[in-house]
Parts: sequence; C-alpha cells; structure tokens
Amino acid sequence: MSRIAKHFADLKAQRRTALVPYITAGDPHPSLTVPLMHAMVASGADLIELGVPFSDPMADGPTIQLACERALKHNTSLSDVLDIVKTFREHDQSTPVILMGYLNPIEIMGYGTFATRAQAAGVDGVLTVDLPPEEGNDTTLLFKKHQLDTIFLLSPTTKPERIQKIAELGSGFLYYVSLKGVTGANTLDPEAVKARLSLIRDYSALPLGVGFGIKDAATAALIAPIADAVIVGSAVIKLVEANPDDHGRIVQDIANLIAAMRESMDLATRN
Repeated sequence: MSRIAKHFADLKAQRRTALVPYITAGDPHPSLTVPLMHAMVASGADLIELGVPFSDPMADGPTIQLACERALKHNTSLSDVLDIVKTFREHDQSTPVILMGYLNPIEIMGYGTFATRAQAAGVDGVLTVDLPPEEGNDTTLLFKKHQLDTIFLLSPTTKPERIQKIAELGSGFLYYVSLKGVTGANTLDPEAVKARLSLIRDYSALPLGVGFGIKDAATAALIAPIADAVIVGSAVIKLVEANPDDHGRIVQDIANLIAAMRESMDLATRN
C-alpha cells in the first residue's frame, strides 16, 4: 500500500476528510519551502501538493503564475524541488508529498532519471497537468515501478468515456476540478460538485479530491462532507504574495489558514 493510500485509509477510518494545501516550491525563496511544509503539517495538513515552478503554467491563474515567477527568480529547478522533498523527509516520513506541474521539466531531466530520483527523495505522487490519459500508459507504468502514484485531473466537462480511462490509469486519488477555467476562479457550487463526484464514483473507488474555488474555512467546510480531500492552492499562495519578504509572517498566516480550515472541515464532517 502506498503512503497516499495508507493515509486515505487511515483518514477514512477516522471519518475525516484530507486537507491538501498547495504551495509552489521556491516561493518566495527556496529556503522557506521546507519550514513551510512542516508548519502546514503541524497545523492540520494531511498531504502536501508541491508545485514545480514552470515558466508557462497554462492551467494556473495569475496567483500561481506569479508564484512560479517568484520561484524561478531564484532558479528553482525540478532538481531543487526533489532536494527539497529529500530534506523534508529528514523529519517527516509519513506525510505524502505530491509533485504538481508540467511535463517539460520531467522530459528535460529524463523520465527514468526523474522517477528514480523522485522515489529516492520520498515523493509519493505526480500530477502533470498536460499528461493526457490517452498518452499516459508508459508514464504511468514507469511511475508505478518506482512506487509513484499518478494523479489525474477531471473537470465538470469530462465525458464518461474519459472518466473511465482516467479511472483505469490513475492511482492514489483522483483530482476533481470543481470549476471551469484556471486556478483561482470564483464561484463554487457544492451541489453540482456532489453530483459530479457521484458520477465519478460509478467508475472508480479511488479517493476523490476537490480543488479550485476553495478560498477559506467556509468553502472548505462545504466540500469536506462530500469529498475525500479538500485541496487549496491560490488562497495559500495569496498569503505568500501579501508579504513576500516577511517569511515569519508567511508561515504564521498560512498556519492560521490551515488550522481554521482543519477545524471547520472536522466540524462539518461530524455533523
């Protein structure tokens, strides 16, 4: 059983929904990423989604685009991101870490080299936005060989035949994008999300995470009772954006947000 699968199994036994914050590695400075990861776990994060900075993050909105720009100013590379995970693992061997990004940096490093290094560093899963499931067989098999779960996105417009394909290839969990458009978009409709999750569950028994549109503790609490994981990205990154030169303030503000979300989600799932 992978670290991700075990974590979801443990949470299900506790009747709790996973809280998965996203940060971009190296934003606003590479030295802050590992302390920030530990602070998020201490505040209630169950898994961490770690963004690999990329110069053309086409699926992301302005907030995460700017986060990538801040990280790239410090030349944060995929190799640096793997070193960050390795350092995180020196003090945390249990929290799953998922790398989120695009294929180009992996292609440059080489798929085999990446998979070997990612496994050695302690990465648990990989979500590449631009890996279509129709072309994902070889990559998925390679990642599986190195004990890396391959996580795919589903959207409100994903057709049933594609859900079926993604359900066959995906592992760890499936990531449902609750809104049309890029990250950081606005309106969340819990009833529509619930209906789509019900449809997806007809095709897969994997845990379902919901991201996009989770802005605060209140929106996290709306999704917690109907999903297996609540994923929050732009709301976290905006706290980096607000005080990029005050690392202590960033850690404290993000810890406060995670703790508030954790509390609201636990209350929502108990009721």
